[in-house]
Amino acid sequence: DWNDSYRGASLIAYIHTVAVGAAAIEEEDDEDGEEEEEVKNPFPDLITEKNFALLQGIEATIPEFKGIIGDMGEDSKSWTAYISSGNTHQEKLPGEWGTKLSNFQQLLLLKVVSTEKLVFAFSDFVVKEMGKEYVEVQNIKLADVYKDTDKTTPVIFVLSSGADPTGMLLRFAKDMKFSNKLEMRSLGQGQGPIAERLIKEARKKGTWVCLQNCHLAKSWMPGLEKVIHSLSEEEDSIHDNFRLWLTSMPCDYFPVPVLQKGIKLTNEPPKGLRANLLRSFANVVNPEKYENCTKKREWKKMLFGLCFFHATVQERCKFGPLGWNIMYGFNDSDLETSMQVLQMFLEEQKKIPFDALTYVAGQINYGGRVTDDWDRRCLMNILSKFYTPDILKDGYKFSDSGLYYSPTEGTYQETIDYLQNLPLQADPEIFGMHENANLSFQRRETDRILATVLSIQPNVGGGGDGGKTSDEVVAEAAKMMEDKVPKLLNRKSAHPIIFKKKKGVLDSLTTVLLQEMDRFNRLLKRIRFTLEEVQKAIRGEVVMSAELDRMFTSILNNQVPKLWEDIAYPSLKPLSSWNEDLYLRIEFLRGWLTKGPPSSYWVPGFFYPQGFLTGTLQNFARKYMVPIDSLNFSFKVLPQYNKDDIKEAPEDGVYVYGLFFDGARWDPEAKCVEDSKLGELYDTLPLIHFIPKENYKRNPSDYEAPCYKTSVRAGTLSTTGQSTNFVLAIDLPSTRKSRYWVLKGAAILCQLND
Repeated sequence: DWNDSYRGASLIAYIHTVAVGAAAIEEEDDEDGEEEEEVKNPFPDLITEKNFALLQGIEATIPEFKGIIGDMGEDSKSWTAYISSGNTHQEKLPGEWGTKLSNFQQLLLLKVVSTEKLVFAFSDFVVKEMGKEYVEVQNIKLADVYKDTDKTTPVIFVLSSGADPTGMLLRFAKDMKFSNKLEMRSLGQGQGPIAERLIKEARKKGTWVCLQNCHLAKSWMPGLEKVIHSLSEEEDSIHDNFRLWLTSMPCDYFPVPVLQKGIKLTNEPPKGLRANLLRSFANVVNPEKYENCTKKREWKKMLFGLCFFHATVQERCKFGPLGWNIMYGFNDSDLETSMQVLQMFLEEQKKIPFDALTYVAGQINYGGRVTDDWDRRCLMNILSKFYTPDILKDGYKFSDSGLYYSPTEGTYQETIDYLQNLPLQADPEIFGMHENANLSFQRRETDRILATVLSIQPNVGGGGDGGKTSDEVVAEAAKMMEDKVPKLLNRKSAHPIIFKKKKGVLDSLTTVLLQEMDRFNRLLKRIRFTLEEVQKAIRGEVVMSAELDRMFTSILNNQVPKLWEDIAYPSLKPLSSWNEDLYLRIEFLRGWLTKGPPSSYWVPGFFYPQGFLTGTLQNFARKYMVPIDSLNFSFKVLPQYNKDDIKEAPEDGVYVYGLFFDGARWDPEAKCVEDSKLGELYDTLPLIHFIPKENYKRNPSDYEAPCYKTSVRAGTLSTTGQSTNFVLAIDLPSTRKSRYWVLKGAAILCQLND
């Protein structure tokens, strides 16, 4: 089921889109020769066209689903209630479908109607099929683990962020009366020989050795493998009480034989704001430190705010790019250092220096880890909620709900009692985020699980019971893609105006067009050649190289082959959507080439949007004879959403379309940024006029929204100091302060993931 149904489903949407434009698989004409009517999406507002194409494919290939689309149209009231419910994964399917479909087939249906709920449905599926014990977190007791160990079997702690098993091991050693017989060594450069000597001595004496952070000693990993191998070979000479403990973060160079030989343990830290705060007060802020300041009221209030800030910046990671562009490893050392600075400033200064505290904590202690300027802006805005004179007031609220506030000055235990009463799972509002952030989190977790399942699936399947083999599926998809590969962009077909010079100089945007043509032609050549080669390899006409084999797997999984990604533009789309997007990009450039400059430009359609924007500024600089380094864009949002409504290009600058708002929306009536509507993760922006201006000064009341090529937002640092994923910042009118939108993670995207 996993292999046939899931792998088949991943390609169904593509095959249907390419072959019949998101219609059901074509059936033979009836006796009268009349063609079957195209099946329409019964719920266009609830089911996207991509998901509907997937549903059509599922219905056509899995017998149990036959008739489901027709039933949706006939019993629309029941199906609408089912799809619209907030807990679709817990709702009973309309009609007989609940008994007709197996548990796994219901997962396939849920992927169509409510993808984000799969993350919960997977747990329910495992409970039904395997048992509840497989989804419950088991508490690790080293006493139980120790029973399965011996002198030749190492115990391997697989580390995760925020979890440290050292304390647990020390407590167990104390219980076993081995506190003085446990030698701990943190690995790193030059520590390998020392570790070998410790193990050699411990083998004779019957003591324990714990080698911490094995991932930091990459060059010594072969040495570790030899040490573990020698334990089995020299078992008779080893003391029975000897034990070897290892800790390591996940890494691809950790010796596989050691993993196979050892007992693996992992202990993820409790998740959630409440658990984070309690952990900080237990591990970092103890009762003694809590009372250790002469300015007790200010110290306790500010310390609580600092711990809350620490928990907030760590827990924002769960929201992905909405939380941080880059995931940073904020840890207890940042909190401890900031605590020491806070105590020092309170003791030495009569008046609390909030500005200095904010700078040291935000720009140095925590900010020292932050490499993205927009993340730094977010960090400082979060900190401003906690390092403020208002926090000294009793009842100062950290969020609008009032659930989270600055408690009155009290004892350490009273503060712990307050934390114990906080909700187990924090709503997005405490982070300053919209309720839609939860949907984004659920969808991302679902995608991660599906990608993991898919990555461990074998490349076999089908063939039996009339199903297609993997070779047949990939060959069919490759042939369809090859037939649809667009022709190369040819300069000979250019409109006369394209190469018309002004004052003896070629238009800057024409140069941009030619550069884009070269990039796309290179990509098209690579696509056509590799599609031909993979088909030959399937037929056995050429050798299936490692690259072609990876391409085969990618096509089977509906993923963009790495052979294409290496020379393509950034994109997170699956293969089916990626192809359609590529065709639209080629169509846009071909229209520009053959018909002349358009009245508006699809900036997301470029390989390198920054080059187009620079070309626009260069044209303005030449026209008005001003230095280009004195120019910046100002922005005017137009009322039009459709590019066809724009008939003429502007006198200066360019009209841009095709952008999306993530974390907020544009209100066309109020003409400003507003909160997203519930359930709508992205909003399509209307056309925007990019207007070059000399010595431009932005309006302080506008929200400076960063624009990114993809929803990941993170990129690599370029020579300009900016992320390669970042395009530019767009100023948009807002009736709220910028901090409101910064905390929501509001940003503009050039493309979506579907």
